[in-house]
Amino acid sequence: LNAERPEVIAEIHREYAEAGADVITANTFGANEVKVGSRELSDKLVRAGVDVAKKAADGKFVALDIGPLGRLLEPMGDISFEGAYEAFAHVVEAGKGADLIIIETMSDLQELRAALLAAREHSSLPVLCSMTFDASGRTFMGVDPVCFALTASPLADAIGVNCSLGPKQLLPVVKTILQNTPKPVLVQPNAGLPDEKMRYDVSAEEFAEASEEFLKAGVRIVGGCCGTTPEYTRKLRALADRYRPQRTEYRPRTAVCSAAKAVFFDGIKIAGERINPSGKADLEAALRAGEYWCAADMALEQADEGAQLIDVNAGIAGIDEAEALAGTVAEVQSACRLPLLLDSADPAALAAALRVYCGKAIVNSATGADASLNAVLPLAKKYGAAVIGLTMDERGIPGSAAERVKIAEKIAAAAERYGIPREDIFIDCVTTPAATDPGGAQTALDAMREAKRKLGVKAALGISNISYGMPARGGMNAAYLAAAVFAGLDLPIFNPCDKEAMRALAAAKAAACGDEERAEYIEKYGK
Repeated sequence: LNAERPEVIAEIHREYAEAGADVITANTFGANEVKVGSRELSDKLVRAGVDVAKKAADGKFVALDIGPLGRLLEPMGDISFEGAYEAFAHVVEAGKGADLIIIETMSDLQELRAALLAAREHSSLPVLCSMTFDASGRTFMGVDPVCFALTASPLADAIGVNCSLGPKQLLPVVKTILQNTPKPVLVQPNAGLPDEKMRYDVSAEEFAEASEEFLKAGVRIVGGCCGTTPEYTRKLRALADRYRPQRTEYRPRTAVCSAAKAVFFDGIKIAGERINPSGKADLEAALRAGEYWCAADMALEQADEGAQLIDVNAGIAGIDEAEALAGTVAEVQSACRLPLLLDSADPAALAAALRVYCGKAIVNSATGADASLNAVLPLAKKYGAAVIGLTMDERGIPGSAAERVKIAEKIAAAAERYGIPREDIFIDCVTTPAATDPGGAQTALDAMREAKRKLGVKAALGISNISYGMPARGGMNAAYLAAAVFAGLDLPIFNPCDKEAMRALAAAKAAACGDEERAEYIEKYGK
């Protein structure tokens, strides 16, 4: 119809424009090459759809409308992430005549990421995105609104929900999104559910009344999806004209996520360190062979032992670390629900891993060296990741706590210049081995305590470095971990399969952190 009967499409656009819509969505929702069968036809239909909308809705903003590809991405389906990205990129290129881009009705967070990256890398237009949630509060692919908000907020100019349910049913999901994003939130519900004759069960009047709750909660963009005629738009126009933007309940918090699991740093969280080929012959051999199942098994084992995040390192001499880290991340995230720390000193490896990671990751790590900051921080900003900064620079690891705090200040200032908020900055004041640096443990803890006080950042530490070269390493790790808890540690990185260290952590939390931690300790060890 875009190409052969444009007058039909133009009349529909005019009806919504006259009803008071500010934004007219072009008829391009399903015009990607996967659905229409060829890139040439996709380009033709997208260009025609944008053109007819621009002509019919003069004076209104026109949105290039991008919907799902219609097939699942790997590992559930047969389309690779980069294949999806390319399909979306061609739609974006063909739709450059639009005023903005709206990516909507998504249920797969990885597919949404592919579309968002395609929009960002092939256009300078504003980008809105929304997912569709069912009565369970999750998408068809199991994504919850918190993980959606944490992942999509850094990549989009506004985020929200559309389709699936009527406005009353969507309100709890919308409120959750409002609490977890600093970006404007949009809502486009259905007019309820249709009967067998496609008659929807929520009237325009009821739709507008229910939508008022969105505006009271702080939603900035309202519209309609399935079943909403121009009369619904007319009612929404009258409603929106009575409101000014309202404050939301959003407050910045340190949080990361996978596609299915969010972790908020409202207490000490454990990152499992075992996926590191150093000293692990079986893992090294598997990575060299391009077999990543071994890493996935390690991730699941650590999750079973109490890890809340998983550190993933694939650094081995003589291999393509970018390929290995990206492959490891893809395998681990397909098997394990926990968020990941992407651990590498190689910016190319970090870029490859961030590209395929579905969620909000932690980049482990940047240092205070200018080359590291200028290479790693732009990647964290682009992909919306949190970042760990190590208090070392071109001169190495300073011997004093004061010098390490100065490097921490430099890292935090550089991160904020790149647009990384303070709540997404972790500082690691660098554990050195007691075997070679007898005073290093205290120096790191003193620096960590002062960096937290002065900068308001979160603190990370690689615990097991303390015992390198010493006998009875488990006992030393446990002692240092307990001391670090009392110094204010937020993210210990260690082996959660080490029961001695895990018991020391639980005991230190019970002694230092409060009633909830004491109850956990008693429940776990009381018998």
